[in-house]
Amino acid sequence: MAERGDKRGVAFAALVVVIAAVGIYLTMWPDSGDDLPESPQETAAVASASAPPASRTPLATASAAPFDVYAYLPMTKEQLSAAADVAERFTAAYGTFRYDEDPAAYASRVKAYTTPELGNQLTRTITSAGTVEQNRDDQIVSTATAGLKEIRQIEKTSIVFVVTATRQVAAKSGDRQVTEEYAVTVSQSGADWRIFDILPASEGQDGDVPE
Repeated sequence: MAERGDKRGVAFAALVVVIAAVGIYLTMWPDSGDDLPESPQETAAVASASAPPASRTPLATASAAPFDVYAYLPMTKEQLSAAADVAERFTAAYGTFRYDEDPAAYASRVKAYTTPELGNQLTRTITSAGTVEQNRDDQIVSTATAGLKEIRQIEKTSIVFVVTATRQVAAKSGDRQVTEEYAVTVSQSGADWRIFDILPASEGQDGDVPE
């Protein structure tokens, strides 16, 4: 049988083991402040910061309903189409010429599309001695095609198109392809359409556009 002192020693040793275990447990447990539950306000703030941005409905959305743009233009679809056709054909004719033809014949082709005022102005340029001499000296043969690029301005009886002309040029100085853009004003003359003005697209229209 063990003595009373031995029993106290065993009890003391057991107590030391328990205290040591508690100490190890406390050192391994996270800081008590980290485990405190967040307040509702903090939880909401964290959720808001981490959530992806809400999708927004754009102000302008496509509609499945048919939309007739011509109902909002001051001219009909047929009028617009006719004016565009004249602008393209005139621009192609304006860029098509050759050094060995009669300059008056070239001017006549161009005048077929224009108002009398513009036709006379272009004729003076086409048949001028400087222009004719330059074309003949370099033996220039120019063949052009034209295509509508955009509508710049539209009125009730006139419209300004930007037309791209592509010219294939054969000449003594060398063959080349030339691309030019013109602002072509087409005005209504009775049931017909006529070219009222032509300028480089970068310049626009200097004169008044007929309404």
